[in-house]
Amino acid sequence: MAAPILAVRGLSVRYRSKDGETYALDEVSLELAPGGITAVVGESGCGKSTLALAIVGLLPDAAEVLGGTVEYRGRDLLTLPESELRSIRGRRIAVIFQDPVAGLNPVLTVGDQVAEILTAHLRMSRREARRRAVDVLEHVGLPDPERIARAYPFQLSGGMCQRVMIAIATALDPEILIADEPTSALDVTVQAQILREIERLRRERGMAVLLITHDFGVVAQMADEVSVMYAGRIVERGRVDTLMKRPRHPYAYALLSTLPGANRPDRPLPSIPGSPPELSERAVHCPFVPRCWKALARCRTEPPPHFAHAGPGHEVACYNPVWHGDDASSSASQSSGER
Repeated sequence: MAAPILAVRGLSVRYRSKDGETYALDEVSLELAPGGITAVVGESGCGKSTLALAIVGLLPDAAEVLGGTVEYRGRDLLTLPESELRSIRGRRIAVIFQDPVAGLNPVLTVGDQVAEILTAHLRMSRREARRRAVDVLEHVGLPDPERIARAYPFQLSGGMCQRVMIAIATALDPEILIADEPTSALDVTVQAQILREIERLRRERGMAVLLITHDFGVVAQMADEVSVMYAGRIVERGRVDTLMKRPRHPYAYALLSTLPGANRPDRPLPSIPGSPPELSERAVHCPFVPRCWKALARCRTEPPPHFAHAGPGHEVACYNPVWHGDDASSSASQSSGER
């Protein structure tokens, strides 16, 4: 097996504000294989976007990295000076953010914005960069790229803006593409087009993709590996086909059970009771305990265990994992019970 091109090890991040502290990431670890697609999936507020920002060194001033490493080709990105990190960000590791319209500068033409990243990283004149920008826009499937290059973002649809963002992110042929909820602001038809575009670029250029999403449908369609995140922690990880067929962590099991088609049509669609924790302090026990129907006494007093083997290429961090035949739908009516 090839060495990972990106390895996050034990990453912990805290936000501080006048209202208190938020522990957004707690010892998160994951690996990204060359040319593969790894998904991180979980509810809103679980820390997915913080993970993306931490990897590329774009955390806000209120954030503090408490520990861990982010290794790209053997170098810890967290220790690099900003000047060196800038040479990697965009050139080697690129990001597509959630809102394509907000991600573009409203007072610059699309062509100028594509040209800007080319001149920032390559020895290229402004005129040559503008010519290259048209080619880049054409490569991501935008019709009439010369017209698009002259347009401003407000003159384009959301789907076209997202293609422009993909063009900017991939203009320099990065080795890693981080896609943070790249389709959540788009309608279903355009979502499918954007996902196909990301997959085509990955296949043609051999990029590794870190796909951050709340949608298991997107995970099933796109990813090779998946990590399930809850309350700032990775609770389960493995091959997509294995984890989605036999999830072992109670959260992953319950989350998948809420999907349409996961239950018999004569049963009501279940939901997960309760809400995610506030994360105002570092958890000393499993943060899923208040919502878990399989919680043991030790789950309430001890931190979750380190990952345990749950099958080939499949790991889970749980003292009482789900076994085939357990009924997660019962958790909709009863939150937790000692076993």
